[in-house]
Amino acid sequence: MATRLAELAQGLFRVLETGDPALAADVVAADFRNREAAVSPSACSLPGPAGVLASGAWMRSAFSDLRFPILGIAGNDDQVWVRLRMQGRHTGPFVRFRDGALDQAVPPTGREIDVEQIHVLTVRGGKVTAHEAVRDDITMLGQLGVFPPAPATAVRMLGWKATGRAARAAATVTSQAAEAAARALPVR
Repeated sequence: MATRLAELAQGLFRVLETGDPALAADVVAADFRNREAAVSPSACSLPGPAGVLASGAWMRSAFSDLRFPILGIAGNDDQVWVRLRMQGRHTGPFVRFRDGALDQAVPPTGREIDVEQIHVLTVRGGKVTAHEAVRDDITMLGQLGVFPPAPATAVRMLGWKATGRAARAAATVTSQAAEAAARALPVR
């Protein structure tokens, strides 16, 4: 059982890295829910593999070479705790949402991110049914120059908002997430 739990955890993060619909169907339950989807495009809140595929597309649109090296896995019969790092290069707009609307768009900085996170996965019937996380978003925003605000980053963010580029970036990433969700295969 412990081996399958580790495989499920590794598979879920591999889906986020690659957008593989077949792997998503293999590891994600049809009724999967992501508690962390509140700051992402609405398609990321869809149940099942569709929401996971949308979440991966959203993150990959902002961070090229996105990867989640796993540092440790522990679990019991129905939960898996995963300690990992989220790594990548910020090459696209990082768009955050609130209540389904644009909250913040961080223009690409070209900076590397490397942030430790802990994820809690609920497992039932051999598939992941739920996800929640404890993330160090402050460190990631610091690595991007957003918090505390680097003057150049703040000026770029304001410029993006004033010119409509932030809204266009939000529309683009929302569309990309919806397209990824539509590629979900039926759950077996």
